[in-house]
Amino acid sequence: MSSNTHDYVKWFRHSSPYINAHRGKTFVLMLPGEGLEHPNFSNIIYDIALLSSLGVRLVLVHGARAQIDARLTEANTQSEFHRNLRITDTASLRWVTEAIGAARTQVEAALSTGLPNSPMHGARMQVTSGNFVVAMPHGVIDGVDLQHTGKVRRVNTRFLNTALDSGAVVLLSPLGYSTTGEAFNLAFSDVATHVASALKADKLLAFIEADGIKDQDQQLVRQLPLRACQTFLQEQGATLPEDAQQALSACYQCCLQGVPRAQVVSYSTDGAMLSELFTRDGLGTMVHSDSYEQLRTATIDDVGGILELLAPLENEGVLVRRSRELLETEIHRFNVLEKDGAIIACAALYPFGDAAELACMVTHPDYRKSGRASALLEQMEKLARQKNIKQLFVLTTQTAHWFLEQGFAPCKVGDLPMERQSLYNYQRNSKIFTKSLS
Repeated sequence: MSSNTHDYVKWFRHSSPYINAHRGKTFVLMLPGEGLEHPNFSNIIYDIALLSSLGVRLVLVHGARAQIDARLTEANTQSEFHRNLRITDTASLRWVTEAIGAARTQVEAALSTGLPNSPMHGARMQVTSGNFVVAMPHGVIDGVDLQHTGKVRRVNTRFLNTALDSGAVVLLSPLGYSTTGEAFNLAFSDVATHVASALKADKLLAFIEADGIKDQDQQLVRQLPLRACQTFLQEQGATLPEDAQQALSACYQCCLQGVPRAQVVSYSTDGAMLSELFTRDGLGTMVHSDSYEQLRTATIDDVGGILELLAPLENEGVLVRRSRELLETEIHRFNVLEKDGAIIACAALYPFGDAAELACMVTHPDYRKSGRASALLEQMEKLARQKNIKQLFVLTTQTAHWFLEQGFAPCKVGDLPMERQSLYNYQRNSKIFTKSLS
């Protein structure tokens, strides 16, 4: 047996535990538009085909910033950016959708090849795309209207899981559609992180040009626990190349939302993804979360954490300001969601006879859109039933749609308990919603 053959057999045997571990798992791949143009792109496609054949459920989210820039240049126009977000006006939306469509077609075609004497021979992969992502406008930021640039509002996980269960590779583009029928240009990292979180994926694999994340001494960072990743981004994030900063931020966000592992790998190095997945050392950077969450009744020691959570919304006028003294006297009304010693969500229950007001329901910005608010609401409803509360009501100025989606119905001031009616602030003009618990 030749040395090369022996090395191959040894590697194949050592990879078998990883093959067994990855079978049936869900991976979200985040490939930027620059990766589609790189000579190594075909090898990435071969590796995706291999993962699919090994029983890995795959969602591939592709970017298209490079393709959009090129298409706008062809049209003798260009975009303006605000906070690194492209301002997509009505005129340029046509060129943006054309560029994204062409990029998606390129990826679909590559995944569909099956020539003899190629790694794709016999793969016969089914590729599925669709309106799996519901979008909403980014709106106005710092007085700048981003127009047709949007953000992810919701992911249709039921249909995504149906496609994945059929064995198809799901291909998602950085486009989303609103319930009003509008198309929005999305950041592909936003799509990838939301999809990974919504699917409760086992891994996010974020591709960049370099071989993983490098520190200030240009040394490859092999692993970053969640808290270390946060510190690294705060202290060195601004010095990273743009693609590395975006990828590492996406990995951090995914792990915050419950994805156990997220890895940064190279799209320019042949076999980087397979090495990262099937060898002990790998070729990239892993972010991992081995965290612990606890939903519990608040104590006096939690006052500082709750105040810190409430302060941004109080400053914006979304919540009525509470003093530390008031919060200390009302702390028994609160429940908190704690993660790694930090308060990441809270809610309070104020009884009025057989009804109760749900108040101060807040989730830390880093943990929104991960199902934690719904879980917290479920816990508060359970607690209310234990106290023989028959009806919940909530006053809100900003989150009316969310409460409607949770089964609340609109009502009027006159429907509130008499004691609460006298406390209603007509200047705030809060909308009122109620939900029966019987």
